Amino acid sequence: MLHYLLTIFLGLMSVLLLCALYGRRRKEGEPSLIKGWIPFLGKALEFRKNSHQFLTNLQKEHGDVFTVLIAGRYMTFVMNPLLYPSVIKHGKQLDFHKFSDSAASKAFDYPPVQSPRFPGMSDSIQKMYSLLQGSALDPLTTSMMGNLQRILRRLFSSGEWAEPNSDWQEADLYEFCKRVMFEATFKTLYGQSQHLQLDELREDFEKFDASFPLLMAQVPIGLLRNTKKIRKKLKNFFQPNRVAEWNAPCEFIQSRTALFQQYDTLQDQDIAAHHFAMLWASVGNTMPAAFWCLYHLLSHPESLAAVRAEIVDVVGQNNIQSIYTGDITITRGQLDQMVYLESSVNESLRLSSVSMNIRVVQEDFCLRLDARHSVNLRKDDIVALYPQSTHLDPEIYDQPQRFQFDRFVEDGKDKTEFYKFGQKVRYYRMPFGSGATQCPGRFFATNELKQFVCLTLLMGEMQLLHGQQEPTLDTSRAGLGILPPANHIPFRYRKTQDPMNRGII
Repeated sequence: MLHYLLTIFLGLMSVLLLCALYGRRRKEGEPSLIKGWIPFLGKALEFRKNSHQFLTNLQKEHGDVFTVLIAGRYMTFVMNPLLYPSVIKHGKQLDFHKFSDSAASKAFDYPPVQSPRFPGMSDSIQKMYSLLQGSALDPLTTSMMGNLQRILRRLFSSGEWAEPNSDWQEADLYEFCKRVMFEATFKTLYGQSQHLQLDELREDFEKFDASFPLLMAQVPIGLLRNTKKIRKKLKNFFQPNRVAEWNAPCEFIQSRTALFQQYDTLQDQDIAAHHFAMLWASVGNTMPAAFWCLYHLLSHPESLAAVRAEIVDVVGQNNIQSIYTGDITITRGQLDQMVYLESSVNESLRLSSVSMNIRVVQEDFCLRLDARHSVNLRKDDIVALYPQSTHLDPEIYDQPQRFQFDRFVEDGKDKTEFYKFGQKVRYYRMPFGSGATQCPGRFFATNELKQFVCLTLLMGEMQLLHGQQEPTLDTSRAGLGILPPANHIPFRYRKTQDPMNRGII
């Protein structure tokens, strides 16, 4: 038995040695190559543990551009934001959409959209995202406003988590935010029905979402416990015959449904998978974002007072006085007037966003970074921008780890000019990507976050509990968007006694 185990051990060591000796080698003109000693995985474990620290250390050792083996893919990171425009402008040689289509279709279990089976579908889907922008946001804003008020009115008045002999209720802040944002977003997009079990849907969604980073890392779903079973259950929730019974879906969802029905080659379970994927896209990042937006204000009373005063000033006293007797209206135009609210939302996103902007190299070519520097790239490698390194750069942001609610306000207007080494940084804040890879739903997402903060501050009084730890970031989702908190943050809340008061104690 010992001889058998020794033979296996020596065999594995031989494989590792061969991979180290005869694996990929750096060629002249290519960036520094960091492979690690574990075949296929490479540096995946270090990246997952603390991606920002890991990449920052590599930048100090190898410069602004380097290539790392992570989970079977060679990824070339461009760490200097002054070089980002050189990457973003190469849409022909550096493509995002094919990679995104392949990754999403595998994760959510539908056939790739960019396929001869579905001519024109990809372009049609992209055009429909205009229904989440501009004037099309107005009816979505109205619907979201009503849904949020009804949900918050129910939670603030229910006494479900009430303390004994008190009108205060105690709950976990992230759980509260998830509950509100999931239900409000679902009803705004997909409509309503008396038979919807949204609490159960959210529980299943969170179970699937916990495995999502591993799916993106190409781990077979069969190895992820019950994830395949949960995905099937989530898809069944969106079967076309069931979706057809829901009342008042938004125009965006109606248009997507009509498009899918035009393709006989698209099965019902595939249409359901598309609906499920859109649900993930709409709440997977806004739920943790809502937490950070609210937490940062609650933990900075002066910031909260300033933001709330702006909300009261714009919305008006008469509107606010009636917030518990009926739905009030806060228009998109009014939300756009709240510069401190928008700045605080953007600041929360800056501190919690750990997305990656990914492009796939379509052909071997030389990427010109600036007048003096260029690098050779190989076909099928990934080029990645890592905005967190920009968001936390002390050359761009003073005290970058600190929450500053008015960081993006200057002379009463949006501040849009930031500098590094005396040069203007074009891409200084990138929670939603850049160029052609920007999230098409970013305007809707920002809008609903502002609505959530507005109404929560107007309708409730809230306190963080004393003596608790500050929240830390759950780095298991590094590269996928907004990181959720890793620890529980209890708080207490109650219905606002006087809608015109400060909303805090």
